[in-house]
Formats: sequence, structure tokens, C-alpha cells
Amino acid sequence: MAHYSETFPLPEVVIDMEPEDLGPLVLKHLSQAGRGQLNRYNFLLGTDSDFISWSGGNRDRIMERFAMAWMWLEKELFVAPQPGAGGEWAFITPRGKKVLESEDFETYKKGYLLPSEGLDPILVRKVKQSFISGDYDTAVFQAFKEVEVRVRAKSGLSDKEIGVDLMKKAFGPPSAPLVDRLSHPGEQQARMDLFSGAIGTYKNPSSHRDVTFEDPKEAADIIHIANQLLRIVESIK
Repeated sequence: MAHYSETFPLPEVVIDMEPEDLGPLVLKHLSQAGRGQLNRYNFLLGTDSDFISWSGGNRDRIMERFAMAWMWLEKELFVAPQPGAGGEWAFITPRGKKVLESEDFETYKKGYLLPSEGLDPILVRKVKQSFISGDYDTAVFQAFKEVEVRVRAKSGLSDKEIGVDLMKKAFGPPSAPLVDRLSHPGEQQARMDLFSGAIGTYKNPSSHRDVTFEDPKEAADIIHIANQLLRIVESIK
């Protein structure tokens, strides 16, 4: 079994790690510990001499982080309860073994940034896989293309209307098809500006030239903007 110091960073680092960052390291440690250690209760006791030596005075705080990391592993179906066994015995699932073999934890960390829950179904189907694979440019473009498609369909405007012009014709006050006539004129203008600005910033540049997104967090934030715009479109009666 590997020593804690061989698998984990310094204890001071571990106590600040999020479950999705610490979970893969816990899984790696469990895979090296052998079947006898795949017990949640035993693992979270933190009484073996190697752990005590490594953790120093941070035992309780590290155990809290380990507990959350274990729950993340269960949520992602990397570990599961051992069938037919009592207590809290667990096993590493085929999914867990697959990522251990490939060390492909980055895929799941990226997926955590863009969870399917709360995401528009079309974005889940058309955008999420590109995002997980690291093709952020395509993911962002497809997300805002869907906004454009949805606005065009909702407003009844023709396929010739695209980009910022489409947004202005769909939301332009006071009488465009998607204007909320019960809202204040300033709010009507703001909604048109919101859609026009978002399309002009995130969709139009990708239509005309290569746009590179390197930070998955930035790309996820941008896709969530598209998701919110789709919510607004769907709420229009």
C-alpha cells in the first residue's frame, strides 16, 4: 500500500481541496490499499500509524475532506456498496477502474463544471460532450447557435435573420415579436441589449474567425450564459 505522502499533497493543501479534486486521489489510494481497506468506516477512522504521521495536527479536518471526497466518488459511481457484504464495504466500479487505468480524471472534473442538472436538454445533447472533450470553442459556439435557433423559432422570423440583427428584430421595443409589452420600456431595451450583446460577443466572432478558449471554467461560465438566455426564451408566452 502506498504511503499517504506518495498519493496526496501536503496536509495543508488537502484541507483546502474540493471533493472533485480530492476524490480521484482518494480513489487512487483505495486502489492501492487492497480489498481490506475498501470500507468507508475503516478508511475514515484515520487511526493507522502512516496516516497519523502524515496528517500531523490536521487529522480531523482531513477526515472531513476525505468523507466529502468519498461521497463524491459514490455520486460519480466510481465506488459502490459491495453486494452481499454487511457494514460499509465497497468496491471500485468498472467506471472507477477505467479512469484509474487511463488516469483520465480531468474528463470528470470538466464535467463537474458543466453539470447536466439545470442545463437545457439541447445543450446537454449538443454541447456537453464537446466541452468534456476539451473542444471549448465548439461548445461555446454551439451553445449560442442554439440560442439563435430558439429565438428565430419563437419569434417566427425567417432563416435569413441571423446574429445581432436577429436579436434586435426579435426583441426590439416596442413591438417586436418577443417584447414583453407589460414591462418598462427600459427593461425591454435592456433585454434586447442582453441578447444582442451576448450573441455579438460569444457567437459572432466564432462564426468569422478562430476563437480560442483555454480555460474550462471560463468556457463553462459562458455556456451558462447561453443556458440562461434559453430559459428566458422558453419563458416567453
